[in-house]
Amino acid sequence: MNQTLITSANTLSQLQQRLDILSHNIANIDTTGYKRREATFTDLMNQNVQNMLRTDAETGRLTPNGIRMGTGARISQSQLVGAQGSIIQTGRKLDLAFTKENQFFKVLVQENGRGKVHYTRDGSFAVTPVNGNEVMLVTKEGHPVLDESNQPITFNPNNGDIMLEAGGRLRAGGQAFNLGVVEVKRPQFLTQAGSNLLTLPDNPAVAENEILQDVTAAGRTDIAIQQSALEKSNVDLAKEMADLTNVQRSYQFQSRSISLADQMMGLINGVR
Repeated sequence: MNQTLITSANTLSQLQQRLDILSHNIANIDTTGYKRREATFTDLMNQNVQNMLRTDAETGRLTPNGIRMGTGARISQSQLVGAQGSIIQTGRKLDLAFTKENQFFKVLVQENGRGKVHYTRDGSFAVTPVNGNEVMLVTKEGHPVLDESNQPITFNPNNGDIMLEAGGRLRAGGQAFNLGVVEVKRPQFLTQAGSNLLTLPDNPAVAENEILQDVTAAGRTDIAIQQSALEKSNVDLAKEMADLTNVQRSYQFQSRSISLADQMMGLINGVR
């Protein structure tokens, strides 16, 4: 088979994934606390063609003998970009926005009959009734927001107003809760779980404490949260559109390569 066909087909599939990532970023430009993803490419393994009849004539050559032929490119990494988004004032006391990068709220999501901790920068919270006069702090999708002990936050709203204190300490209904906050060290290992949530994979490639860490005790002084505000996404539409144009042109180039290779094979097969 023509090597050009293999190289172009390999690269086309990876360009499609890059296109999907850019499209997802653009679609979430107005999503609160959304962090864009950025893909990087690397070459696939090269093939070394030994076309040298006399290797002794290559004295002084700085590269290995033969011709190295590429087999295409692939996405080496799709990394979460944790750059801070702009802050907008909402005047709503249940809206909380991080003003420091790589800090996330902890929320509880039910998966296959069991609860699993997920992470989000979206602080547009609400309350939902539980028992009697008690309410629970939840995300806009209804997932419970957790404290630092991974317990849902419940309180009686008739016993006091909601106020945010330093260190991510929330006073509500006459009680005080330390909001569950993690600091993400290696965001490239987190996976998207839908609804603007991130989670750890079932079998991460590295230890969990190398990916993220709970912010507790004295470390809570580093938590930076602003009340009555929300963080916008960090998607730059101009950059995403420019990258989208480049990917489309690369896609067209690879498609054209396949067409030319097919024409060349047709000419050869037509030789009598």
